Amino acid sequence: MLGFSLKDLSILITGGGSGIGLGAAKYFLERGAKVTICGRRENKINEAADALGSSILGMVGDITRGDDRQRLVEGAVRHGGGLDVLVNNAANMYRGAITELQEDELTDIFNSNVIAGMMLSGLCVPHLEKREGSILFVGSVHNRRAFPGASPYAATKAAVQSLTQVLAAELGPRRIRVNCVVPGAVFTEINQRAGLFDDATARARLQGMAGMHALGRIGTEREIAEAMSYLISAKWTTGAIVDVDGGLGLGLTHE
Repeated sequence: MLGFSLKDLSILITGGGSGIGLGAAKYFLERGAKVTICGRRENKINEAADALGSSILGMVGDITRGDDRQRLVEGAVRHGGGLDVLVNNAANMYRGAITELQEDELTDIFNSNVIAGMMLSGLCVPHLEKREGSILFVGSVHNRRAFPGASPYAATKAAVQSLTQVLAAELGPRRIRVNCVVPGAVFTEINQRAGLFDDATARARLQGMAGMHALGRIGTEREIAEAMSYLISAKWTTGAIVDVDGGLGLGLTHE
């Protein structure tokens, strides 16, 4: 187990009610952080907050809405006595051939995966500057390895990884670090919603996906959280794009 201390850090995680976001919240709490999670689904946020105790604040909100973004930042600052870290994790996924995509679907995924995170980051800057804090984006191996039918999601994650480096340069003089963690395949709810694990061939699909990773297995939410913790703690690291993908992005296969 990695031992990075996050004691008393105030951390806001978008999309924190499930998947990688919830896994990160659990991990950060174990290391002494004060965590605020947010998401659109009230039942998921309430379940997470009830399960994780008084050091976590669960807030229901849609980060594509300006008034919700403002409320979420204010809530995180109150709960944590300031703000040290923003984790831009919330994302939607669409799958489909380019000939079948609808403009409203593309608008929605870019709003959710890129624009909302940009706007939320801007709101957090004055608070992060006071604490020499950091912004952490969650990218995707889709930016490095092409999967047919995933063009909208891949395009948004490519934007996120470019944005990470531009903001690192822009916010460095304000002593705010900006980094990005890039997961491979992780068994999360978003993958289930995309239909990767939900039919009679699920076992074969899982085995096939595991074999696409050089390490021969799918990752865990905790392993992504460990990498996030490192980037939060690494005080001289900014603009980093850190692959935590078991070698999936290498294009190798496990024999």
